[in-house]
Amino acid sequence: MKRKQANRAQRLVVLFTAVSAYLSGQTLHKVATIDLPGPKGQRFDYLTMDDEDGYLLSAHLGPGILYVIDVRTNALIKAIPGVPGITGLEYVPGLRKIYTSDWGEEKIGVVDLHKMAVIKRLPTAAKPNGSTYAAPFRKVYVSDTLGKAVAVVNVDKDEIVKTLRFDSETGMPQYDSVARKVYVNLRSTNQVAEIDPATDRIIGQYPVEGCQFNHGMAIDSERHRAFLLCGKSRTMTVFALDSHHAIAHLPLPPGADVVKFDPGLRRIYAACSSGVIAVYKEDDAQHFRKIEDFPVQKTIHSLAVDTSSHRVYAPEQEENGHPVARMVVYEAVVEKEKK
Repeated sequence: MKRKQANRAQRLVVLFTAVSAYLSGQTLHKVATIDLPGPKGQRFDYLTMDDEDGYLLSAHLGPGILYVIDVRTNALIKAIPGVPGITGLEYVPGLRKIYTSDWGEEKIGVVDLHKMAVIKRLPTAAKPNGSTYAAPFRKVYVSDTLGKAVAVVNVDKDEIVKTLRFDSETGMPQYDSVARKVYVNLRSTNQVAEIDPATDRIIGQYPVEGCQFNHGMAIDSERHRAFLLCGKSRTMTVFALDSHHAIAHLPLPPGADVVKFDPGLRRIYAACSSGVIAVYKEDDAQHFRKIEDFPVQKTIHSLAVDTSSHRVYAPEQEENGHPVARMVVYEAVVEKEKK
């Protein structure tokens, strides 16, 4: 009886929060928190989804832990150690493997989800960071930010088959599944580089007008648009991948790091450590607008989007200045989007 009453009370709280979010015009509302076992107050980094298993994968950079969370039950499945300084992570469907960017040892870790353990480590250039998977080519692309490089990993051999060098620090890479190209931010030179994954040849480097220090990137493959977080110019810049020019600059709060695109809602979410998730809307391929600066705890600089449920996940390392270690789950509110 007590458990039923507690569940009912929890559902009422969620419902009340949803109604409050709707009435206030907010784009997100909190529906759950998941406590994590790592040390409180230490930095998190990238997250990604494993749609095959219904898992959220989260990098806890400070203690070097990879969390595997079941999004159907909001329960921690496993905390995998041995990934020192983990920043980026990339899930490969079919193989049930995760490629981690382990800054603490300048290596790319290969994690087997069957074993829930690291099975191989690949030495790479300085500060492995963001990554992307080009599925038809069976390759993961990892930006080595301070090494001014991108490492190309063959996922069948678990080997680095090529390292691409640039005259710039590298930011987030992304794969365009329609154009079948890989794009990577060149954040020191305010450019975007284009890579052909069939040959791993750099086929272009394009300046991004009005954008300085482009680090975060998400892509809308259907419309050939890249969403770039330009930290110094404080803009979320929309870059046309087909014509290679910027078509929109929208205001961006300080501390922007990770950006994700939800193609179902056509929303762009940017996590900013100043205490904001900036929310933007793609009305069509030429028109974009900012919906809201949604307030969150400070130091949140990363997030993930479950494109099937449209839920947003963000890790917290502090609450009002007090150290914590947890994942926050947000539901999308769409009724209040205004033209």
